[in-house]
Formats: sequence, structure tokens, C-alpha cells
Amino acid sequence: MSFLSPDYPEIRYDRDEGEISASFRRADAPPEYTAPNGNTYHYLSTRLSTDGLFGLYKNRMGPAVGGTSPHFHKTMSEAFYVLSGEIHVFDGDQWFDASQGDYLYIPPGGVHSFGNISGEPAEFLMLFAPGGAREAYFEGLEHLGSMTDEERTEFLVRHDSFFADMAKGPGADSWEERASLRKSFKTS
Repeated sequence: MSFLSPDYPEIRYDRDEGEISASFRRADAPPEYTAPNGNTYHYLSTRLSTDGLFGLYKNRMGPAVGGTSPHFHKTMSEAFYVLSGEIHVFDGDQWFDASQGDYLYIPPGGVHSFGNISGEPAEFLMLFAPGGAREAYFEGLEHLGSMTDEERTEFLVRHDSFFADMAKGPGADSWEERASLRKSFKTS
């Protein structure tokens, strides 16, 4: 018997007693992946560990200037929550300097971008719902430069990342130029 309000999702667990199935991760656990540029990725919850419900990742971007070009996803929403430092985020309309406690939600199809132009490290959470295989995407980014345009486009499509210039993908914008012009940006 169910007394769930109609605004809840359908039941995914139908037993009458709960089970022991939670997972715990200590704050000092090492990252699952460290990119060649030193940025780290903690795979807190993946598509596999949540049965596809969501993916949650903690990213640390170092002080080096960098980021991704505006893009969108067709299958999932994405959200950013800044833990420390500052990242530069784009909501499809305007850029914002996002710092500790700031949050950005992007529904499927929403154009967005993010990067670090502050010159200081930044840590933030990224939430994808439903969960996609973002681990392979993060780990594949370092190989984009050695791919042909066709291989790069295929990689991006396979990982639900659609850029205005698919041949250039995430690296189409100059984040160094963005950082040098920082004072002239319209940020809110």
C-alpha cells in the first residue's frame, strides 16, 4: 500500500522493510582522477553507483586559467555548487563570478559554460541528473588535442556534449583573453 503524494516519483524500492545499502566516503579520500594540468575529480556518486539516478562530482580547478566553451546536453541537467574559490559561469545569457555558496542549475538543452579566471584554486560540485558516464568524459578530455576533428566530434556526441564548433569542442574559446578582460565583464 502506498500513500505517496502524486508529486513524488514512482516507487523504486517496493519492500516493506529497509535494507543496509548506503555508502560513505571520507573527506580525505584521494581523487579518482587527476588531469595532466593538476585539476582533480572526485567521483562521489556515479551513474553506476546510483543506478542512473544522478552523478555527483567534486572538482578542483587549480589557479591556471581555463574552462570550457559554451555547450549543452540533450539527456541530462547539470548543476554547479561552489565550495571554495571562484569560478566564472555562463547561464546562456550572461556571465557570473560564482563564489562559495553560489549555485547554477542548467536544464537539458540549456547553454552553459564554466571556467576559472581568478588565478586562485576553486572547488565545486557538479551534479548531473539523470546520471551519465561523465568519468569517461573527464578522463578523455586530455586526449582531445590528439584526435582528428571527426574523432573529437564523435567523442563529444557520445558524451552528450554539444558545442557550437564541434571540431574545436571545449577549447574553442580563449580563457586567457577572458581573464585579461575580466574587469570589463558584466557580472552579477
